[in-house]
Amino acid sequence: MFGLDLFEIALIGVAAFAAGAVNSVAGGGTFFSFPALLAVGVPPVVANASNSVSLWPGSLAGAWAFRRELKRFSRSLPVLSVVAFIGGIAGGLLLLATSNAAFAMLIPWLLLVATVLFAFSAQISALVRKWKPAPAGADERHIGTGGYLFQLVVSVYGGFFGAGMGILMIAALAIQGFKDVHEINALKNWLSAVIYSVAVGTFVIANAVSWPHTLIMLVTATLGGYWGAAMARKLPAIWMRRFIIAVGGLLTLYYFGKTL
Repeated sequence: MFGLDLFEIALIGVAAFAAGAVNSVAGGGTFFSFPALLAVGVPPVVANASNSVSLWPGSLAGAWAFRRELKRFSRSLPVLSVVAFIGGIAGGLLLLATSNAAFAMLIPWLLLVATVLFAFSAQISALVRKWKPAPAGADERHIGTGGYLFQLVVSVYGGFFGAGMGILMIAALAIQGFKDVHEINALKNWLSAVIYSVAVGTFVIANAVSWPHTLIMLVTATLGGYWGAAMARKLPAIWMRRFIIAVGGLLTLYYFGKTL
């Protein structure tokens, strides 16, 4: 099929399913899918482009599974979507003007900070509220100017290098005071889909996608994204937090290892 043997089809298919599922829960799915593409002989640049296109529908599927939670953000979601779109474009342009080697050295530090921020987000949020108490009767889902700026920075990162983008988004939302892990996941999945959309358009226009590999991964990553989101909604919040922190820690160790 498409010049691929059964082992290669199975490898990238399973890896993409796992990536879609992990992305819908916590982020970090690239850790599964990108190495699988390299393992079957896809060149790194094409593998990166194909991986982004493959995981795009998975983010949409994950967001759809959390559509009930997304409805609670009817006021802020349009603005957040525009912020994510602008940030994704800016990140892509920044990638064209920056050395990949230089940025690769920053990745483990960014992931470490994001994981620590999420792990201690409750304590940090409490300190922020103590320093600047919210008005009486304020909606805890309200996103202020600082929150939009924070999301813009994360979106730029996502457009520049998507690995760990989900962890950074989760940390950004948690620190702003969002308490419901499922609501955080809903926003993260939707905003990731917006950023992936920018990458998809760029890579398709540039003809940098290996479609035989991508078509297989598109299907399995989408199934994985919906399955992962559906399973996540059934899990206790404390399990979700621990899983997210574990994913962040593993990604941090992995990328620190790559820089040694």
